[in-house]
Amino acid sequence: MAETILQTSIERIECARGKVRDIYDLGDKLLIVATDRLSAFDVVMANGIPYKGIVLTKISRFWFDFLGDSIEHHLISDDVNDYPEPFCEHPDQLEGRSMLVKKVNVLPVECVIRGYLAGSGWKEYKQSGTVCGQKLPKGLKQCDKLPKLIFTPATKAERGAHDENISFERCAEIIGKDKARYVRDKSMWIFKKASEYAESRGIILSDTKFEWGIVDGRIILIDEVLTPDSSRFWPGDKYEPGRDQESFDKQFVRNYLEGINFDKSGPGVVLPVDIVEKTSAKYIECYERLTGKKFTV
Repeated sequence: MAETILQTSIERIECARGKVRDIYDLGDKLLIVATDRLSAFDVVMANGIPYKGIVLTKISRFWFDFLGDSIEHHLISDDVNDYPEPFCEHPDQLEGRSMLVKKVNVLPVECVIRGYLAGSGWKEYKQSGTVCGQKLPKGLKQCDKLPKLIFTPATKAERGAHDENISFERCAEIIGKDKARYVRDKSMWIFKKASEYAESRGIILSDTKFEWGIVDGRIILIDEVLTPDSSRFWPGDKYEPGRDQESFDKQFVRNYLEGINFDKSGPGVVLPVDIVEKTSAKYIECYERLTGKKFTV
């Protein structure tokens, strides 16, 4: 298997480490590096997934370009040659997996958009007929397409903690009513545009999350966008409601952890080689099917 980068280290420069990303603060900008770390159930596993960070970065770049001038975003450059010293001197760690971005005041909510009844939404629906407290029609099956898109915001959790679903009203209390309406409406718009495109590539976009921040008084799109880490993508030709769907993400890892009764807390486990290889292949397949380009490094 290819080597993985589990963390970066740039001399004399401190960085903050999230579940997957290393973040370097450059004053009015950030350098965000997508490592090959993998988190499942909010726990970072002991080993990584080859090429994962590069795939996430390439897919985010694809969507930023796809959105064009319609949505302002934080990306400045993903070319290491454009980075300030000493970062431009470390292509071995940064090439293909990093982005120089605008530094923003991050809005402390995740904007989750759901188009299908899956994951935690399906679990809640079985118990109460709702998803994040929103009433849905009776008789829906697992992974059914929802009658309409629903916005189910969540609070942003620290590493090792779980995000908490909240109501739109609570979202408005946290960030303000006007901002809540803006990010809800823009997130729904992006989802519709992206899902139509994905469908043309034979892929179903089930759900995703977006993050937003404020710079110079404007709300802009930040973080990763419509990647297998932030979204559920399903192959359209294999879609069948009433069961779990095949997916282009870390589902192999989730299934493996469920199978060994992983307690979803504490330190991550070492993933077997076959699980790692299958997961890496799925990430790469997602990139190739979405973009129509051959994955290269």
